[in-house]
Amino acid sequence: MVSRLKHGRNFMGRSFGFTLLEMIIVITIMGILLSIAVPIYTQSLLRSREAVLKNDLFELRKLISQYTLDKQKAPQSLDDLVQGGYIKTIPKDPMTNEANWEAPTCEELESIDQQDPGICDVHSASNAISTEGTAYSTW
Repeated sequence: MVSRLKHGRNFMGRSFGFTLLEMIIVITIMGILLSIAVPIYTQSLLRSREAVLKNDLFELRKLISQYTLDKQKAPQSLDDLVQGGYIKTIPKDPMTNEANWEAPTCEELESIDQQDPGICDVHSASNAISTEGTAYSTW
């Protein structure tokens, strides 16, 4: 059995610890793993933001229709949904991280009882391309 002396050396004169080659191998392996993990992580973040965008668009469109049918006039802006009590706050667009939705004004009437035209749809303000290959502003 080899007994240890002071300063981390044994009787053979070898030091305890890692060699430079071992450190380079470990750092290389960590670099390879990171180069695989980072793109997967960023892709999952993008897909989750796209899922939030789809859900927000669905909910906002549903609220616009509900407002139009209840009030017999379309909202003039998304702020009318807040003032009417249909939603607490306008959600942020997950692609721009701001509440800057595009809400085009439509001249067609959604119901027979509707008196005034207003916004009838909502889109993302981002012109970036989705993982599906279409612009977010077309969703």
